[in-house]
Amino acid sequence: MSLLYEKFLSCRGVTTDTRTLQGGEMFFALKGENFDGNAYAMKALEAGAAYAVVDQGSAYDGASDRIIAVPDTLQALQDLARCHRERSQVRGERLTVIGLTGTNGKTTTKELIRRVLACKYKVTATEGNLNNDIGVPLSLLKITPETEIAVIEMGANHPDDIARLVSVAEPDYGLITNVGKAHLLGFGSFEGVQRAKGQLYDYIAEKGKAVFLNVDDPVLSAMAASRPGLSVIPYGIQHWNALVLPSDAQHPFLRMAVPEDVSDSDCLLGIETHLAGAYNANNVLAALAIGLYFGVSLDEAIQAVGEYVPANSRSQLAHSGSNVLILDAYNANPTSMAAALDNLAQVQAPRRAALLGDMRELGADSVKEHVAVLEKLSGMGLDCVCLVGEEFHKALSQCPIQAEWFATSEDLAKRLPALAFADTAILVKGSRGIQMEKVLTAFPLS
Repeated sequence: MSLLYEKFLSCRGVTTDTRTLQGGEMFFALKGENFDGNAYAMKALEAGAAYAVVDQGSAYDGASDRIIAVPDTLQALQDLARCHRERSQVRGERLTVIGLTGTNGKTTTKELIRRVLACKYKVTATEGNLNNDIGVPLSLLKITPETEIAVIEMGANHPDDIARLVSVAEPDYGLITNVGKAHLLGFGSFEGVQRAKGQLYDYIAEKGKAVFLNVDDPVLSAMAASRPGLSVIPYGIQHWNALVLPSDAQHPFLRMAVPEDVSDSDCLLGIETHLAGAYNANNVLAALAIGLYFGVSLDEAIQAVGEYVPANSRSQLAHSGSNVLILDAYNANPTSMAAALDNLAQVQAPRRAALLGDMRELGADSVKEHVAVLEKLSGMGLDCVCLVGEEFHKALSQCPIQAEWFATSEDLAKRLPALAFADTAILVKGSRGIQMEKVLTAFPLS
């Protein structure tokens, strides 16, 4: 590893994709179910990679003095990232790493934290949602000598994912945004989700410094309390005496008011965001809490939050003629779906509609959870409900409601012009595999 790390320091970075090579990188030949990066090792060198890391015994092992053979390329990538994280320092002190996970809001919260901390520090953070076994080490390997603090997002689909990722990132501080029903196929149950996410708390309790805890959340509070010795930095809407202000046509985004001094709620400061949905309030407060802890002024933190504009159909809001589109189509699970529908119910608009796609990876609970969504929809008094996917089709057979069903998002997109929406607040949400963003072709955005 010392030899590999020495060579890494002479490179412009690392990559696992020959298509992204710019020259001077270290290429890692990773293997997956449907691909073998070892086959591209020589192509990577020809395209300008400084070195190619391959599996021992693969076809190009020993083919060039710029080929580095290791027992397992993914393990080598993770070990290299851990080594880099451990050797990265700021003014002679170990670099501070903040690790975050959660069922919903990870990427939005990470982006808010990045922008708040950037008011005072040079920040390296996870790009997009590269938060898995490959994404976390790639994020850590982007740490430069100028980096003063790192924010690393960690995702999980299986029971031991977080344990593996914290062993690579070695975070000093932790944040769990929330724990809800997602990836039940991999976790087995809600309790399985709690155990998996709680591995971040386990690591911080044993080796880290503190976690930022939404003390208004009873699940997170119970998880923290069950870990003796875990240091907690509290935040929360009720804890801070913060207010979530109502949304309307003139103020469609999340608006909040927070005390200038948490211990004195008489003087409130307003927060204007570009985030759609009151469920983002806790994500905003998490970023403010972290900023304040690390010495960012509240005024600067509020300004940074206000300047953040989401992308990739994450809590986005757009206009199409007289319609307002709430785009939350990047992913969906029972917890986030319920929160999105609650938010839609609070939107003040002449008409409201929901365009919803299946929630994936729910295992044996899938139909039951989709039925729960239908039951919620039936009591909302919406003007239009359109559902996409086989899971909703199964649920409709058990819980018929007034709704139109479509096999694919493309089928729904073809139907939408005939619905002639006007003066309508429209929620668009579904799991990534349903690709609900395709319905946007029916809405010319303004």
